[in-house]
Order: sequence, then C-alpha cells, then structure tokens
Amino acid sequence: MAAWLHPVPAANAQARPKVPDAAAQAENIPDRKLDAAAAAIERMANVKQEYQQRISKEASPAEQERLADEGNSAMEKAVTDQGLSVAEYSSILEVAQNNPVVREKIIRRITPKGSPAAPRPEQ
Repeated sequence: MAAWLHPVPAANAQARPKVPDAAAQAENIPDRKLDAAAAAIERMANVKQEYQQRISKEASPAEQERLADEGNSAMEKAVTDQGLSVAEYSSILEVAQNNPVVREKIIRRITPKGSPAAPRPEQ
C-alpha cells in the first residue's frame, strides 16, 4: 500500500534505465519536457493529497489497498496526461535530483497554490 506514496509506481521503479552523466543529460532536456515534468509534479501532489485523505478515512485494509492501487493509476495518468512516459518522468527527476540547474528550472515552473506567479531571481 505504501508504494503509491512514491512519485513513481513501484512496478516502474525497477525498470529505470542507466542514467548517463547528469550534466550531459541536463543539456538534452527540452523546455517542453521540463514544463511537462513540472505540471506532472503539481498534478501528482494533488492526487497524492486526495488519496492520502481518502485512505485515512477508510477502516478496511482491503478498501485502503484498493484506493492505493487507484491512487497509483491516477498518479501515472497525471504523468502521461502531460505527454511524458513514466520512464521519461523518472529520468527527468533523477537528473534534477543530481543537477541543481535542472532542479531550479523545474522549481521555477511550479507555482505554489494560492499565490500569484511571483518572479523568481535569475541565476
């Protein structure tokens, strides 16, 4: 049940391709892919919050498991609806984790809920 709490469904976590040098790969990520990854992150955060609330209200372990599976599917759909495969999304997040430039590019694309798009300092 806890597997869905991670950004990548557990079944896809094993199939990650080897990631070449993060700096080289960072230069190869088009802006449209960074836009899609940022949008997927926002959508996945909403899905995760919704399903955590729904699961916490369920007493039945079977219903919690069903909701967790449903949440995993919804999170995968949040990624694929942005035009990314789960593998592409995972790869972009892995590069962002290892490369502060890519990480900042994604962060700039994410607008916190309830606040206007504030200009962020340029580096």
